[in-house]
Amino acid sequence: MLSTINQRIGLILFIIAAIYLFLSFQLPNYPYAPIDADVIPKGLGVLMLVLSAALFFSRAIETEAEKEKRNIPKKELLVLLAVFAMIFFYILLFEIIGFVVMTAVFIFFSSWFLGYTKWKTNIIVSILFPLGMYAIFVFALGISLPKGILPI
Repeated sequence: MLSTINQRIGLILFIIAAIYLFLSFQLPNYPYAPIDADVIPKGLGVLMLVLSAALFFSRAIETEAEKEKRNIPKKELLVLLAVFAMIFFYILLFEIIGFVVMTAVFIFFSSWFLGYTKWKTNIIVSILFPLGMYAIFVFALGISLPKGILPI
């Protein structure tokens, strides 16, 4: 039944998407928010279900060249683990430090780690992007984000 790698990965992703979608339906409703906090998680869950089913039923045949592409060199594996660690600490400190500060720090250090060398542009983007997203979510959509250490 699970003869191709696409079917195996599709099944695993389908199970993860189903659990994610189930948990997104457990989010509480907020009566005074124009757009509820569960809209995006539910939409992403449905999209993940559809895409994992499409991957499961895809008829693509894997060649030897594609199998060889799956081998990840140790250096790139260490880079992936480092980025995963940055994401983990971002999630861990998100509510404590706040959206704006934590997102700015994450964007700056992750892009610097991945090789972006224009540090002035990196600083500007890592500050303006979270401020813009915060303004859109809080003032335009009425969705509160963690303030953390900033008195915004």
